[in-house]
Amino acid sequence: MIPPDVKQNGETLLYLEDVSVSFDGFKALNKLGLDVKRGEMRAIIGPNGAGKSTMMDVITGKTRPDEGRVLFGNVDLTQHDEAAIANLGIGRKFQKPTVFENHSVWENLELALRSNRSPLKALFWKASAKDNAKINDTLELTKLEDLRFSRAANLSHGQKQWLEIGMLLMQEPELLLVDEPVAGMTDSETEKTASLLKTIAGKKSVVVVEHDMDFIQALGVRVTVLHEGSVLAEGSLDAVQKNPRVIEVYLGR
Repeated sequence: MIPPDVKQNGETLLYLEDVSVSFDGFKALNKLGLDVKRGEMRAIIGPNGAGKSTMMDVITGKTRPDEGRVLFGNVDLTQHDEAAIANLGIGRKFQKPTVFENHSVWENLELALRSNRSPLKALFWKASAKDNAKINDTLELTKLEDLRFSRAANLSHGQKQWLEIGMLLMQEPELLLVDEPVAGMTDSETEKTASLLKTIAGKKSVVVVEHDMDFIQALGVRVTVLHEGSVLAEGSLDAVQKNPRVIEVYLGR
């Protein structure tokens, strides 16, 4: 049975209930429960091995849970493969940026456009005025407008991360899963990334996995702490940082 808040009023976009995943006897997820509202940004923190990556894998269809439910709106994600889930409106950004380095920033965004491009249509495909406007809007959002003709290989690490986020946005997802976006960034790039994600949230739902507490503080969002595959604590960053169990298993290390 789909929970009423998912099925009727649409407030909850992503809903995980009692999700468990085991690998060779090791429980990566243990009856994990999570719900993310439409337009909400949620930060996920926790020690290595807490289940953060496995949770992302389950949401995107890379890993099938042993038990539990994973709902996106009123769609059961466990019944779909990775490609179908991406087409439903879930985009994932891994820690290491994956952009087309020999292409320009503009070309990267153009290649990421959500469009029907069969092999035949791809031969004759040309961006429309609406497509070009969308690319320009994304360049402005990601602060890459002055670099539109630069090769992606020449971008800084932070700029590549922003470009990949822009490429995800070209796919028009409802939910973005972002894995450690500020790892390896300068302080200035970290600050700009927080601003970018805060701008995106509201229009999209965003789930951010990160270890940088200053970055999480800058986001100013609800935080979920995972430990041993389940939720240990949830609330504001200030609240979870004062939680004795969170200090014991994570922050005190």
